[in-house]
Amino acid sequence: MSLGYWLIQVAYLVASILFIIGLKRMSSPKGARQGFYAAGAGMLLAVVVTFFLPEVGGGINLALILIAIAFGGVIAWVSGRLVPMTAMPQMVALYNGMGGGAAGAIAAHELILGTHGPSQTVLAVVGALIGAISFSGSLVAFAKLQGWFTALRFPAQNIVNFLALLVVSLFAALAIIYGGSGVLLVFFLLVLALGVLVTVPVGGADMPVMISLYNAMTGLAVAFEGYVLGNPAMIIAGMIVGAAGSLLTFLMARAMNRSLGNILFSGFGETAIGGDIEGSLKPINANDAGAMLAFAQRVLIVPGYGMAVAQAQHKLWELVKLLREHGVDVRFAIHPVAGRMPGHMNVLLAEAGVPYDIIGDLDEINEEFSNTDVAVVIGANDVVNPAARTQKSSPIYGMPILNADKAENVIVMKRGKGRGFAGIENELFYRDNTRMLYGDAQQSVAALIQAVKAML
Repeated sequence: MSLGYWLIQVAYLVASILFIIGLKRMSSPKGARQGFYAAGAGMLLAVVVTFFLPEVGGGINLALILIAIAFGGVIAWVSGRLVPMTAMPQMVALYNGMGGGAAGAIAAHELILGTHGPSQTVLAVVGALIGAISFSGSLVAFAKLQGWFTALRFPAQNIVNFLALLVVSLFAALAIIYGGSGVLLVFFLLVLALGVLVTVPVGGADMPVMISLYNAMTGLAVAFEGYVLGNPAMIIAGMIVGAAGSLLTFLMARAMNRSLGNILFSGFGETAIGGDIEGSLKPINANDAGAMLAFAQRVLIVPGYGMAVAQAQHKLWELVKLLREHGVDVRFAIHPVAGRMPGHMNVLLAEAGVPYDIIGDLDEINEEFSNTDVAVVIGANDVVNPAARTQKSSPIYGMPILNADKAENVIVMKRGKGRGFAGIENELFYRDNTRMLYGDAQQSVAALIQAVKAML
């Protein structure tokens, strides 16, 4: 083999090492930025080197590739600049779906060529199956997060999905054994439909887990197609994404104390559960809430999706700095599934400049609530609902929650009296030690800042 070939393989190896370094650095907020740059450099290297492969060729092929890169780059740049942080989960779901769709398109091309051996053909079909499901499923997840529709369920839906899977498996076997454009067309249409059928019944509260699952599937699809193409960079990058996404999916499911099967097939997250709850909702004004914060010794803040919607993280950090300057011990408590995607709250707080050392996750900070003067819940709901501990009939029973109810006082910032994303009432809001501060979170925090300044 030529020297050029070996140089390309070495470059792919370097790109893969950069992917691994990037992922490792991204595991901590302190190194996330450097990890992003490392992984980005690896991807840039892999893309540039690919142009030197003989099969890329020149002429019209090269022109089409460059046009596609330019077109996609402009869309990504514009959307990345314009999409607000509140819509970031939708953007993640959409871009993840594009990865799965790209893997499926590669598989379709290679299967139509029909020039591969048995093992490569099998992996091409499996990659197409996984990638196409990730593509259509991610688009449904995007539409749900965008609020275009909620979960859709009908009788015997799981049975219908199982039968659809059997039919898809049959056509997958036909595609492997016989091939042919007609069989492949039907196969891909059925797989895309299966992705939709699997995703539409999943409740909104489970969307973070589904996004993580489809991310893992996209990675696996890319790895399989990398084997078909003989591209080591695709294999390694896909395996890294697949492994990381799978681990994150199961960790998030465990954080909800539910199995992945229960998330996929139970339909949790859309059925409103009422029930009689003792107590009443007790409103508080910003001046009284500000006084509680100003004279507290320890404050824990629990952010949720309501903070993201109101874009209140910057004002919230301003409030925290004000309190800390006057001797109040203030920290943030983050639940693993808070928000609409993995790490949603951490991203928002990092954007506002909140130091990493005052942000604690559920396991390390939960015991501190019992020694806390004021717990501030801003836009969170299900992750602080005591029903998860006490009500066996509740769909969130057994899910680990943040123990905000054990604080001496609780202030809940909420836009209105509606239920959370899981559609169930929150017992915390009715507790004797809880007060409700209604209104837009950013405006409420701004009012708290003024109230605290007046007290100090």
